[in-house]
Amino acid sequence: MHVSRQLRASEASTAKTGPRARTGRLMLDTAIRLMQEGATPSVSDVAEAAGVSRATAYRYFPSQAALISAVVDQALGPILTWSSTSPDPARRVSELMEVGLPRIDAFEATFKAALRLSLEQFARGRAGTLGEEPAFKRGHRIDLLVDALEPLRGELSPDRFDRLAQALSLVFGVEILTVLKDIWGLDGQETQSVAQWAAKALVRAARQEEAERTASS
Repeated sequence: MHVSRQLRASEASTAKTGPRARTGRLMLDTAIRLMQEGATPSVSDVAEAAGVSRATAYRYFPSQAALISAVVDQALGPILTWSSTSPDPARRVSELMEVGLPRIDAFEATFKAALRLSLEQFARGRAGTLGEEPAFKRGHRIDLLVDALEPLRGELSPDRFDRLAQALSLVFGVEILTVLKDIWGLDGQETQSVAQWAAKALVRAARQEEAERTASS
C-alpha cells in the first residue's frame, strides 16, 4: 500500500476520535446526503443544511474543493485501505474491482457530483473565471491501480506499466457507470461484469505484448 494512502487512513482515524469529530461528522454526513440527492453543495450549503454557522463550517472545510475531497474519501471508505497479498496481477486487479465497483455504484450520485465539480472547474479555468479557487483534485485510482499492478513492475517496462495502469483507469471509476448504465442501460451487476472482463483483457494483452517484444529482441 502506498504511503499516501496509509497517511489518509491514519488521518481519517484521527478525525473520527478527535475533539472536533462530532461537528465534522455532521457536516460530512450532510454533504453526502446532499450529494446522493444530486447536488454539488458549497460549504455554505452544507452549513445551512447541517445547522452549523458558516464561520464554523469554513474552519473545517476552507473551500468547496476541500469539502468534496473529504466527502469522496468518506464515500470511498474501504477502497482506500484495499490491499492484496496475491502475487498474480490479474487476480489483484480483480480483487480491487470486487471491492471498489460495488462501493462506487452505491455512492454513484456522490461520485457523479464530484465529477461534475471537476468538469465545472475545468470549464471555468478555460474561461478564465476560476480565479484563485482551489482546484478539486482526483487521483485515488492511480495509487490503487499501481498497487494492484505491483507484481508486474519487473515484467513490464516502465512505459508499458504506466500505459496499462492508465488503460485500467478507464474501467475503474464512476465514468464507467456513466457509459454502461446511462448509455447502455446496464444494471450494477452487468456493469461490474463488463468492467472485470475489460480489466482482465487489458492485463492479458499487456503481458502478451511484452512477451512478444522480449522474444523478438
